[in-house]
Amino acid sequence: MKITFYGHASLGIEVSGKHILVDPFITGNPKAAHVDINLLQADYILLTHAHQDHILDVEAIAKRTDALIVSNWEIATYFSNKGFKSHPMNHGGSWKFDFGSVKFVHAVHSSSFPDGSYGGNPGGFVIEGEHKNIYISGDTALTMDMKLIPMRTKLDLAILPIGNNFTMDVEDAIIAADFVECDKILGVHFDTFGFIEINHEEAIKKFFNKGKDLMLLEIGNFIEL
Repeated sequence: MKITFYGHASLGIEVSGKHILVDPFITGNPKAAHVDINLLQADYILLTHAHQDHILDVEAIAKRTDALIVSNWEIATYFSNKGFKSHPMNHGGSWKFDFGSVKFVHAVHSSSFPDGSYGGNPGGFVIEGEHKNIYISGDTALTMDMKLIPMRTKLDLAILPIGNNFTMDVEDAIIAADFVECDKILGVHFDTFGFIEINHEEAIKKFFNKGKDLMLLEIGNFIEL
């Protein structure tokens, strides 16, 4: 399983020969100006919620790639009504795709489309594929529901927001890592704009001091599990 960071909370995941994009917000992020969305492959697009900084490039990518959009009922229906393929989910539900299984889990945040219309409840994803399991929390506060995840799934990686202000901060993300029983963390949702700028060295050190590995990838870089 290969995971590429495209800035903010945008990710590319390669698993079992399939390409998954998560929350593609790239063209609106000056820090990701070197990433050409016309070159990105996508069989699936997973969306945690409807905010613009998570869905901006969905239509452009899905139109070119014919990717299947996977999200909550409201977001899936929104894009389906525009002629895109979609698969709706809701909290606690899971589905087996050709690359593995996906479970839609709870997140504490808000969710509305850029025009202010209702985007349903936000969520995260637990993905199991190629004998590797990852948790993508989406934008969220620290929540006790995270403790439910390791009751069903032993994680190899947790992808958590660490930028504060709109989501968890570093300290809460450390607690979240304890809740999901995973010591390997990929940080997202930081530095894109002033409200969520962080001190990288300090964040990594705080995780290290708790026996955890925080990875902060440069945009375009990847890790392999």
